Amino acid sequence: MRCAQCARPQSHCLCGLIPRIESRTRILLLQHPSEANHALNTARLAALGLVNAELLIGEVFPKLPALISQAEYQTCLLFPSDDAQPLVYTEDTLASQPLLIVVLDGTWRKARKLLHVNPALATLPRFVLPAGLQSRYRVRKTPAPGMVSTLEAIVCALNVIEAPRNFDALLTPFEALIDQQITAMGPQTYMRNHGSINQPD
Repeated sequence: MRCAQCARPQSHCLCGLIPRIESRTRILLLQHPSEANHALNTARLAALGLVNAELLIGEVFPKLPALISQAEYQTCLLFPSDDAQPLVYTEDTLASQPLLIVVLDGTWRKARKLLHVNPALATLPRFVLPAGLQSRYRVRKTPAPGMVSTLEAIVCALNVIEAPRNFDALLTPFEALIDQQITAMGPQTYMRNHGSINQPD
């Protein structure tokens, strides 16, 4: 049996660890269907932990133009490109119109497909996370340095945009999920495939 909310087995339910955090920034998660039933579904954890977040699963989103044109928000896409600007906090951030950040959830290949088949996304200004990030995702190898999970990306973005507020509490169920995965595979298998079993600094 799986939990209807977090989709984890009932014996490993994470719901008791998931906070409910208000944010001025709205998060719209577009998740490729291949990620929806993945054991390490961090987009779901983000959507459950943030009051002002929405998770949509699919490839083509016909209602996307309306979703990204909400008058009360400035909409942007969190996705790297040559013209993407780094996310930064400025003194007038809180005085300006709040952001609606669109986040694509999937492998890089699937995320690029979502971008291609939803042309409304091409109209949005793009932002990237600060350089030098280190993922806590100890059970996945990242293709390149500085790449983080969807949940980590959202936490980092919110920590920047809404400083001095801190959204690290969203990572509590994420850390528990990783610990569950390491326990399931056993310490020897984990160390053989992923190296040190110690927590990152």
